[in-house]
Amino acid sequence: MVDSDKARADYWHKVEEGLSGNTGSNESCDYYPCHHEGQDCTLCFCPFYPCLDDRLGTFVESRSGGQVWSCQDCLWIHRPDVGRAAKARLSGRGRPSHEELLAIKDELERSFKVKAERLMVMGATSGAGKTLMVAAICRILADKGMRVAPFKSQNMSLNSTVTPRGEEISRAQALQAQACRVEPEARMNPLLLKPKKDDISQVVVLGRPYKDMSVGTYYGGFTTGEGARVVREAFHHLELRFDAIVIEGAGSPAEINLAEADLANMLTAEITDSPCILVVNIEWGGAFAYAYGTLMLLPPEQRSRFKGVIINNMHGSAESVQKGIDELERLTGVPVLGVVPHIEHALPDEDSQGLEGRGNGGIKVGVIRLPHISNFTDFDALEIGGGASVSFIDSPSEVAAVDALVIPGTKSTVADLQWLRRQRLDRAIMDRRGEVPILGICGGYQMLGTRIEDPNGVEVDEGGSYEGLGLLRSVSRFDAYEKRTVRVEGRLLDGGEIRGYEIHMGTTETEEKPLFVLRSEEGERDEGSVSEDGMVMGTYVHGLFDLTSFRSRFLSLAGKGRESAEQIDYESAVEAGIAKVARIVSEHIDVDRLMRIMEEGA
Repeated sequence: MVDSDKARADYWHKVEEGLSGNTGSNESCDYYPCHHEGQDCTLCFCPFYPCLDDRLGTFVESRSGGQVWSCQDCLWIHRPDVGRAAKARLSGRGRPSHEELLAIKDELERSFKVKAERLMVMGATSGAGKTLMVAAICRILADKGMRVAPFKSQNMSLNSTVTPRGEEISRAQALQAQACRVEPEARMNPLLLKPKKDDISQVVVLGRPYKDMSVGTYYGGFTTGEGARVVREAFHHLELRFDAIVIEGAGSPAEINLAEADLANMLTAEITDSPCILVVNIEWGGAFAYAYGTLMLLPPEQRSRFKGVIINNMHGSAESVQKGIDELERLTGVPVLGVVPHIEHALPDEDSQGLEGRGNGGIKVGVIRLPHISNFTDFDALEIGGGASVSFIDSPSEVAAVDALVIPGTKSTVADLQWLRRQRLDRAIMDRRGEVPILGICGGYQMLGTRIEDPNGVEVDEGGSYEGLGLLRSVSRFDAYEKRTVRVEGRLLDGGEIRGYEIHMGTTETEEKPLFVLRSEEGERDEGSVSEDGMVMGTYVHGLFDLTSFRSRFLSLAGKGRESAEQIDYESAVEAGIAKVARIVSEHIDVDRLMRIMEEGA
């Protein structure tokens, strides 16, 4: 502890250096990052030390004997909003007394919470609308001036993206982070499961591939041991940096066969000590039975965490279900916070069960519906921004009827290539060569080449060499259990910006000319392949349709001179979609009561 006048004066001199310095991260510091990547270093030395606030620090044994106040794990002062507000409050004045400093700290706490309030959003079923409800609540709170973060302890999804720090997380949590107006990070989705076979998934831990696990191994000890530790530490880090955290469950919290190991739901509610609300999709029918059954299947101590129910996706008047609402509240003692109407929106779907084309444009783009399809949100921009119609197809007759073909990403390249042949889609695709543009993305790019080499059994247990479709002169190779996850930007060879992200195992060598030139700190590098006639293309870049340049090029090849629809900025469309969903949700639920639930806690 700083307990002498000289020590206090020396310490305050270090504080003043911070007050007169720059705001933001100081990556040139020898000690960066002393807390976490991307930390705010506006105040390196805390002006309130020692605050003696047991939420932020504790007494520890000093090297010289006795005890000293340690705030090693405190992140509050390194929040960008807290650090800058404290700097503005303290700059240009003399050294305050310690009592005056603690009074200033108390004043700042009224605007910036020391530990985040939290709320967990559960669903009575899959497809209840949890993901968009969390995004809506995140935006509602952000619009009230709160610093908000999303959190989903465990997500099973093949729709992933890459954070600015090169971490792989679910696209759903990235969308929710956008709703919060913050950058996505791996702690928002610390465990990501990417199915490879019926009972095997790749487990991604804090944005990095960890190992492949069977269902038995994962639920047989990982979720209650190491997985629970990862979730606890990730959440604790976030709760010290945000005012509020909105947590999404997975599936149903009443999966009684998994109750003791269901980390995604009630175990997370207990780890984070969160009050919960239950979302029910009334369009499916039986909404009141779903709500009542879910709550009644839970033991009393878990049921007591539920503070509200939201009835979602209502067609027609909410008054028509009021009698049911009254009875549900009487039977369960849990209030219904609102009835949210069906909302038409253009936001990405998280689950592959929603693979239905939404566009009605004149150009028909067919995406092969691979068994292990991943990152199918790559094609949302074709419909939302490009005015095309996208259909997910799995028969030769459908291949023959479209204006453009895409072989998408996949978690199991070799297995899906073999499926392609069993369905006779390989010949159907090759028959369209030269007639329509054919694009392979990630695993689809690997399939387009002449061979796929897997000598060490990274992709396929027994390993081997596999013949590709031969539409590009390229060879892909899996040598190690390593994954490239990075955001990228660059340009088409003849101009036009592109931007996206890479998530893939394996590498590809090609004799074709490159499709893009990517930029990085090391300089420029070629990426992808394109045939001599420009009609067959392959790339590892996901999200490349989001900007208009490549999207327009691809659709012009598909249109064969036909005038395509006006190109719309996809990112602006997504932002407008978030705002629309948040506005409608806020109009139909009791937001004040929701915030009281968060304030009062579990």
